[in-house]
Amino acid sequence: MEEIIDQPIQLSLPLPRSLDTKIHLRLTIKSKVIMLFLTTVAAGEEDQAVPMGSFVYALPDKYNPSQPLSTTIYSVEATLEFTTRLAKILAKKTQMPVYVGNSISFANTGLGGTVEEEMEALKKVVEVLLDKLQGVIKSPDTLPNGTSSS
Repeated sequence: MEEIIDQPIQLSLPLPRSLDTKIHLRLTIKSKVIMLFLTTVAAGEEDQAVPMGSFVYALPDKYNPSQPLSTTIYSVEATLEFTTRLAKILAKKTQMPVYVGNSISFANTGLGGTVEEEMEALKKVVEVLLDKLQGVIKSPDTLPNGTSSS
């Protein structure tokens, strides 16, 4: 069953290991593509502009469904790895092309953005997104015409 939502889903969740910073998500689900934009906002900085982060396109590989393909459209070194990982996870889980724009900053986390803090944030974001994407998640052996490859 495929779910198409005309209006974007906008959410915010606390940045793990941070006192006053939230991750803001904007998720748009279309019939052939998913678009996701993420950023962080600290308390008291809501009216300040945030610099653009990385923008990545990922899509499932029909010959190797466990390894989605990705390409970087716009690169900012501090956000590229997180953005690419998230795009590939979503492409693999949904079997749909995914665009992910990410300007999350880990500067306000307890240790300033260690690998553990980034992975904890990634897990939390994926958990929230998969809950919202339940209507579009397909099995890896489902072909675009709705039939199974077996």
